[in-house]
Amino acid sequence: MNAIDTLITHVRAHDFDTLPPAAVAAARMFILDTVGVGISGSRHPRMPALRQAARALGDADAVTVWGSGEKLPFPSAAMLNAYQVFNQEFDAVHDIAVVHAFACIVPAALGFAQREGGVSGKALIAAVALGLDVAIYIALAQRAPMRFFRPAMCGGLGATATLCKLAGMDAETLHDALGLAYSHLSGTMQAHSEGSPAVGLQVGLNARAAVTAFELARAGFPGPRDILEGPFGYFALYDFGQARWSEVAADVGQVFQIERMSHKPYPTGRATHAGVDAVVDLMAAHGFAAGDVEAVRVHASALIARLVGRPARRGMDSASAKLSMGYVVATALRKGRVGIEDFDPAALDDAATFELARRIEVVDDGNPNPNALGPQAVEVVLKDGRMLRLEVPHFLGSPGRPLPAADQHAKFMACCASAVPPMPPSRAEALAVALRRLDELEDVRELVALMTVAG
Repeated sequence: MNAIDTLITHVRAHDFDTLPPAAVAAARMFILDTVGVGISGSRHPRMPALRQAARALGDADAVTVWGSGEKLPFPSAAMLNAYQVFNQEFDAVHDIAVVHAFACIVPAALGFAQREGGVSGKALIAAVALGLDVAIYIALAQRAPMRFFRPAMCGGLGATATLCKLAGMDAETLHDALGLAYSHLSGTMQAHSEGSPAVGLQVGLNARAAVTAFELARAGFPGPRDILEGPFGYFALYDFGQARWSEVAADVGQVFQIERMSHKPYPTGRATHAGVDAVVDLMAAHGFAAGDVEAVRVHASALIARLVGRPARRGMDSASAKLSMGYVVATALRKGRVGIEDFDPAALDDAATFELARRIEVVDDGNPNPNALGPQAVEVVLKDGRMLRLEVPHFLGSPGRPLPAADQHAKFMACCASAVPPMPPSRAEALAVALRRLDELEDVRELVALMTVAG
């Protein structure tokens, strides 16, 4: 059985009752996390422009935009909500696959559930978990250094599978939908290399493409078939013929990748998190402050150097700052933490932070894996001559070092409070309770009113 047929069979073979309990628990947890992050994303300074563009594309009132509560056609609402999930770099990630697929999948799934009605929490959990498997297994097979923006493209394919699962599509129609989604895929690393806000927009565009592909297939339009292993399939074009599907295929149906996702404790590129973890831990252990630091060296793979080794410049865009090891680690040194507000204009104009950021560098450690986020090692050189070093084999929030439940809840509440305007704590608590009992809901439209600031 070829790769795409293996994934289609997997999506069709399972439902809520056949998911492992750990996968169900992970789905509840990560759907909650995604909703919280997406509500917070309503505060992003690029949202007014995106809302204006979305209204120009149509003004039907089918699906709610999280946080603001405005109504848009399903494809446009999926685009905005996916962008809101991704735009602060706070959404969950698969550290090995280097994919943030929930940003496409959950907005598409909840949008479908709102528009169609009658989608139970159990159905939503199963569809999200299985769609995520489509996204992550395609990513795990890849071996070439990333040139196309994998989170957006794999997320779009996963969102398409999720929609088809929710609609109860047969294997043939699911195959068509995935082929049509493949025909829509977009996103390159150029936006990432420039630190452009278009990085997150690429995720939104692929969420919108998933809705379009789904609707075309449901209407009976056929799509290409061998979209992964064909001569012009995903692996040939986007992984330059280097993919090794045979090395991951045996895990399909045995390992549910939702159990291997990671929380993000900081609203920054995941590649910066080891630097933050290490300097915060070293400060706690050795009692130094930012003013005592002469230099910081983060030893990491070539991928990390490429993703977040960019220089920090005063007044830089928040998208670029979130992808700058120098800015993020300097912020952690000065504040002992990194939070949502640390990427607002006032913070991005703080001269002391950028002076410290100049003395922070990423050093290529020679890791032969072109897709490795870790392990990393951090050296802090103090002005008194001491050199402190800490190895970081597992990032905070990863399966090997889970984010504590209290921290997960605190993140969710902080996200809701940071929306524009802020969500009242009572509404945020009610939303959290509803999401934690998601598998008990007969119709997940119950969540929608709670997902807006004003109700």
